Amino acid sequence: MVILNSPISKKDVVKLKTGDTVHLNGIIVTARDVAHKYLIENRPKEYKRLLKNGVLYHCGPVVDRVGKKWIIAAAGPTTSIRQEPYTAEVIKEYGVSGIIGKGGMGDRTLNALKKYKAVYFHAIGGLAQVLAECVVDVKDVFMLKEFGSPEAMWILDVRDFPVTVTMDSHGNSLHKTMYERSGAILNSLITKGGL
Repeated sequence: MVILNSPISKKDVVKLKTGDTVHLNGIIVTARDVAHKYLIENRPKEYKRLLKNGVLYHCGPVVDRVGKKWIIAAAGPTTSIRQEPYTAEVIKEYGVSGIIGKGGMGDRTLNALKKYKAVYFHAIGGLAQVLAECVVDVKDVFMLKEFGSPEAMWILDVRDFPVTVTMDSHGNSLHKTMYERSGAILNSLITKGGL
């Protein structure tokens, strides 16, 4: 297992390979469809320092307010492919080192990961409450009023946040490999009359 602190240096990014299990510590920023669209259409300069070598998490957390403190009740990953139209440009524009989500992403993102030295971390769906326990603090929230809670950009401080590298900075994708392998098996079964 690899222990990484976010922000993640590009030197550490290139050491990662598909299949590596990682525990993330430090700051991660939630961002879904609306936030990605906003980042590309508006290119706010104040976010560049926040996201430089940072980690974006495809997540719409369930958040409670207890007194003056925000508490994350659930923080499971959302399906990443929805962000495919924007992610490559976000990686380029903001210098992001990592993306967390579920289900993998397409060729545009894979190419951007390779070109700009970043990785895709797969988080396990269905573990929203377990992953929320890894959040030790909510540092801030951006665009809460404008986007609403699930689409807002929550700045989370995490400890031992479990993920697996499934798309690396060398052009490898476990998602693509598994899709190709399962397709070959399916074609073989169909050809042999096994279905």
